[in-house]
Amino acid sequence: MTSATTSAKWITGPSPTSPSDRTTLYLRGDVTVERKVQEARARVSALGWYRFFVNSVNQTGTALVPRWTPFDHYVEYQEYDITEHLREGHNVLAMAIGEGRFRGHIGGSSRPDVYGDRLAGHVTIDIEYTDGSTATIVSDSSWLAGAGRISISDPMLGEKVDLRVSDDNWLSATTPPPNDPGRFGPVEIFPTQRNLIPEEGGRVEKVDTLRPLSITRTPAGTQLVDFGQNAAGVVRIHLQGKAGTVVTLTHSELVAANGSVDIDYLALPPVAKGIVQADRVILDGTPTWWQPWFTIHGFRYVEIDGLPNTLTADDLEYVVLSTNLAPTGTFQCSDERLNKLYENTKWSMRSNFTDTPTDCPTRERSGWTGDIQAFAATATTYANVSEYLRRYLRNLAVEQLPDGRIPPFIPAETSSFSGGLSKAFTILSSSAGWGDVSVQLPTVLHQYYDDTTSVELAYPAAKRWVDHLEHRAAHKRSIRRRLRARGAALENEKYIVDTGFNWGEWLRPGESFIASVADSALRSGPVIATAYLEHSARQLATLATALDRENDAKHYRQLADRTRKAWRAAFIHPDGRIGMNRQDDYVRALAFGLLQADEKAAAVERLVDLIEEAGDHLGTGFLSTPWLLFVLTDNGRADVAARLLLQTTTPSWLSQVERGATTTWETWEGYTQKGKAHASHNHYAYGAVTGFLIERLVGISPAEPGFRTINIRPTLLPGLTHAEATVGTPFGSAQAGWRIDGDDLDVNVTVPEGTTARLLIGPIDRHLTPGEHQLQYPITPISS
Repeated sequence: MTSATTSAKWITGPSPTSPSDRTTLYLRGDVTVERKVQEARARVSALGWYRFFVNSVNQTGTALVPRWTPFDHYVEYQEYDITEHLREGHNVLAMAIGEGRFRGHIGGSSRPDVYGDRLAGHVTIDIEYTDGSTATIVSDSSWLAGAGRISISDPMLGEKVDLRVSDDNWLSATTPPPNDPGRFGPVEIFPTQRNLIPEEGGRVEKVDTLRPLSITRTPAGTQLVDFGQNAAGVVRIHLQGKAGTVVTLTHSELVAANGSVDIDYLALPPVAKGIVQADRVILDGTPTWWQPWFTIHGFRYVEIDGLPNTLTADDLEYVVLSTNLAPTGTFQCSDERLNKLYENTKWSMRSNFTDTPTDCPTRERSGWTGDIQAFAATATTYANVSEYLRRYLRNLAVEQLPDGRIPPFIPAETSSFSGGLSKAFTILSSSAGWGDVSVQLPTVLHQYYDDTTSVELAYPAAKRWVDHLEHRAAHKRSIRRRLRARGAALENEKYIVDTGFNWGEWLRPGESFIASVADSALRSGPVIATAYLEHSARQLATLATALDRENDAKHYRQLADRTRKAWRAAFIHPDGRIGMNRQDDYVRALAFGLLQADEKAAAVERLVDLIEEAGDHLGTGFLSTPWLLFVLTDNGRADVAARLLLQTTTPSWLSQVERGATTTWETWEGYTQKGKAHASHNHYAYGAVTGFLIERLVGISPAEPGFRTINIRPTLLPGLTHAEATVGTPFGSAQAGWRIDGDDLDVNVTVPEGTTARLLIGPIDRHLTPGEHQLQYPITPISS
């Protein structure tokens, strides 16, 4: 469906009277159906989030649609089977449209009106009558527009509702509402051309509900509800009180020292203010259940002010909102703290896998490329994310800059309406590691799903990004290189990426946001960026081979080989130390295969030295943390991997667990030295470690693309006595588990039909056919 295949019009209400006019748009169409309906299907979209009703029946449910896309390029539509609700004779079609990502506040600077300042709706209904004839109903100038009980509906800041305003004359009255300029009047045809595309994958909608853990009074007299779980969604609450009573619900992940919810910890001056996620309801005097329609909050706690009665646990629930993905993975082991870490990461993924994979559900809520490239492989172990990641890559392809650079977040939070790309924004679009998401995500889709359709879709953008890095290395030289080469690029230096903005490793332990950027600019940028040129070029060669583009594959293999040589010459020092001699330098070198076979042992030894010098603590940030335990285990130091994994003091994964976290945090610390919370407490990036739990501790990983063959390679870590997991594959569920039983090791494996597995544990190398396998081995040769 495109704008050319339907006569439906984009319809809207009056123009905003001022920038502060954020009124929710209500639309109503009165239509006549001539005969008995055999089948009726509606295709609906909006500029803003909407709910669509047919004769008072909600077709949209709790979904937040349409999802975020580069709205200048296309808008998704949703299709509904409305056969049961469309009747012969008079029918009322109704829409309520909130600001959504189109007009609402978005991004770190919390800007409104990024894509436009007017909301609009678009409806096409195709009808087949029982006599075989057909008809089409569309949104047009016959519809009415007006206001309703939802006055403000911001995706970030919350919703304001006046329950005293009746919905009857909008939603269900048998005759149209009067032409009252104060409430309803003729629609305006919105002069916009928008490409409409079908939605792909699951919607953002209710996926779970939570009950309160506790309800207490704050020193200020308000009621504080603790749901016991940090997540993303809204509150459904039973309200009662006198007409005109204003009830305010303020949401947060944390409680401040004064006993109220903390609304200041997310501030990042001068870029971002503290985000106040608040819903306000004016009561009509009638007891009622209420929940907001067009907002989503990141929170564990909600503080309720203005409600005259004392709440009980039966009076409210947490409606968890997320993309409705099919869960495919499970994990359990003998250490409950690791089980909790796995669950915390699942909740962070659930909280942020909304209409784009966001960094957090509280502050900017942006589709940061660095976060999803770090976590994508791990995400496959929790759910089937193939369509979800493909959709991200589709959006990325249209947001990519003409010279190949990739915006730091997708969608790019810019449009022709708001002035297009700023100079600052284009500078931020050059970061290695972040832009490499264009190669990393199709690699994940190829490796875990054998999804060549998505690879084909993503390949042009991936190619342009690697070509951009190659061009940058060859033709843009830093001052350091100009001085060193006396104006002429040395042969190896043609492959060194040492210009342009880079986010760098990002948030090593103890690093602030500013310090992370400064470190990349002044110290570590070239060693990281050049490594990514090598890594992405090599991955791109693999993708080219999968698409039978052998000329490309040859070119990018050669580029990777030459970049590897240049990286080694520039960043391996005569004494064997690498880069800035930090943990991530060694992790990256080992993970990317930048070292010769006879160099690996010394690099691993130096990495272990750095870990031990830090008191058995990690020192990595967003980019290399996902590989840290892999490179240790795969290079014979599973003992050190175990010490890091089971470490309980900061910085570590389990320090967060032991401090009561129910999600994974943006920083390793989460709190200042004075005990004040800072930064998001719901980021999935550091939760990428749970991929290690599946692929090394239990040991399930694809040996060939799409799990055509499966590796089962368990790792017995000191301190653990059993571990088991289930992973979804294109062939069905693969399951594996091990348990130490005295002097024996019991191993259970389930291989799905259509594939085979290879069990690799200690000296054991065994082929497994489809079906269930229960095996037992003496533990001594394995553990030794």
